[in-house]
Amino acid sequence: MKAIIIEDEKLSAEHLENLLLRIDAEIEIIGKYDSVKKSIEVLKKGTNADLIFLDIHLADGISFDIFKEISIEIPIIFTTAYNEYAIKAFELNSIDYLLKPIGREELSKSLDKFHRLENIKQNFDKILPLLNQSFSNQINQSNPTNYKSRFLVKLGENINSIQSAEINHFVSEDGMVLLVNSKGKRFPVDFNLDQLEEILNPSDFFRINRKVILNINSIEKMATYFNSRLKVHTLFLDEESSIVSRDRVSEFKKMLDN
Repeated sequence: MKAIIIEDEKLSAEHLENLLLRIDAEIEIIGKYDSVKKSIEVLKKGTNADLIFLDIHLADGISFDIFKEISIEIPIIFTTAYNEYAIKAFELNSIDYLLKPIGREELSKSLDKFHRLENIKQNFDKILPLLNQSFSNQINQSNPTNYKSRFLVKLGENINSIQSAEINHFVSEDGMVLLVNSKGKRFPVDFNLDQLEEILNPSDFFRINRKVILNINSIEKMATYFNSRLKVHTLFLDEESSIVSRDRVSEFKKMLDN
């Protein structure tokens, strides 16, 4: 484990280093700094430290000023002769708060806490991708396409379930979106066209203009139309609604050519 000691009292820094090495001889102190300015300078450049021991009162100010300049993701154990900063310390990335003079027993407990938290984090980082994959597999098995396969629609007192394959098109009229089935019957739906684009299978449905999403399987024929547009011929669409917008023609052709 690599650690940094930020402490303005030389004897306190040496005492802490000696205690750490007595607890764990493999701990490597990779830096000791005594000021807010120097700490910011070093941490801004980046460090491979695993843990920081941070005194609150430093040579040129309060160590909390460091956090105003940079974001520190490395776990911190605060060390201080005063306890009035405890709440502030735990608002930051700290795992413990040690009062001076620091004894071996409480320092050892802090290191144990650090190791427990690190083990939890490492195991969680390993398990999380597996959990995500498992969750994704479950979702895909229960709904392989994730596209809406049927719509519940109401007409009068009757409620019908219409499969997507039975839909001719959706059209927006007078602030309302209507589902038009293969028999020409029209039903209001509780979706706008933008929402329908997200939940319909793009292999079967295409928004040909600002008013219409068309089931491409209902197309009987197509023809070129002036101003680089296309006109589709299908039941239940009037001439104006059957025109493919110029900015959608290229994508529409690619879809039909797949």
